[in-house]
Amino acid sequence: MKSNILIKEAASAVSALINISEAKINEILNDTAEALLRAKNAVLVANQEDLSQMEESNPKYDRLKLTSERIDGIANDMRQVTLLPSPLNKILNETVHPNGMRIRKVSVPFGVIGIVYEARPNVTFDVFSLCIKSGNVCLLKGGSDADNSNRALVTIIHDVLKQHGVDPSVCTLLPPGHDATTALLHAVGSVDLVIPRGSSSLINYVRENARVPVIETGAGICHTYFDRDGDKEKGREIINNAKTRRVSVCNALDCLIVHRDRLDDLPYICAKLPDSDVLIYADDLSMAALSGHYPSSLLMPSTSESYGTEFLDYKMSIKTVNSREEALIHIACNSSKHSECIISESEEAIQDFMQRVDAACVYVNVSTAFTDGAQFGFGAEIGISTQKMHARGPMALQELTTYKYLITGNGQIRS
Repeated sequence: MKSNILIKEAASAVSALINISEAKINEILNDTAEALLRAKNAVLVANQEDLSQMEESNPKYDRLKLTSERIDGIANDMRQVTLLPSPLNKILNETVHPNGMRIRKVSVPFGVIGIVYEARPNVTFDVFSLCIKSGNVCLLKGGSDADNSNRALVTIIHDVLKQHGVDPSVCTLLPPGHDATTALLHAVGSVDLVIPRGSSSLINYVRENARVPVIETGAGICHTYFDRDGDKEKGREIINNAKTRRVSVCNALDCLIVHRDRLDDLPYICAKLPDSDVLIYADDLSMAALSGHYPSSLLMPSTSESYGTEFLDYKMSIKTVNSREEALIHIACNSSKHSECIISESEEAIQDFMQRVDAACVYVNVSTAFTDGAQFGFGAEIGISTQKMHARGPMALQELTTYKYLITGNGQIRS
């Protein structure tokens, strides 16, 4: 099978990165960014081929779409990675044994990292830049809906790698079919780590079928709790931004939880949402509070399916609670442990929320839209980890390394 051959070639390319200097890596990344800008028109044409096969109403459409401005942003993100220090060969811990033996814990690459992703061509460059900077080979498994875009981008990467005398297999794009996904997930001995980026169904499939280690990223069911002591001015801006800034991303707001004592302020808090045609699934109490103040065509009664749902669209639900405790229970039952927010001026409520909410990112009076590697100062990110082993939250260079122990001595033997 072609995929198995490509995976083996990628695994063999690990040695190609071992002795490349950090300066050389940065030169490759800067040249790739420049090459992307020069090939912008060709990339947009390839992307348009993909877009033409998808309905604009599809929540994935915005993720799939590349624009001149977005390509400029991708190139800039790659340049930013060159400014970050290498995460490799850092001494994480060092001890000296009583017999003089020296033990050092040192950061090293994983080796081969596979990424399974959907309609997100920007991931292609993000993953390449972070993987090569951290000394890892990347195996890219994009979806068929972005295949033209991905192939155009990888062609640019390969051209630059060849110019620098580096084996292009260090960035390998697998075929778009399901067979390639299976081959990647079963590549024991060739692949060190797989990271899925996409919908909950994709992540669940990878977790349930992989025979190689997996770090889960992507699925974001995000809540914002407007507390009894919340500031309605802050609340209106935060909620509108979290919901409407970009609906197709994992840090977008899905459910607004409002304290019952603040229902009278709900029309004001939601006042900006109709400008973006946000459809609200409201429970009985919030429905009564919004009726006559929010467009009836954008207001629907909530059902059990309205909660615990990642909408990836101009849709959100509202849940009314009688207490902070009830809000915390609702979050615990429906969260994907990605990003959760409280809007409150009560220090007691804030401290309780921060301590008890189990999520990678917990916000206080800040939009969840900031869950992003670049916003955290990490440069580009490879995903938002929602699990607790090895990495949690935005995964960047440091999270793409593991470690080994280096033990040196002068003839010591164990009795």
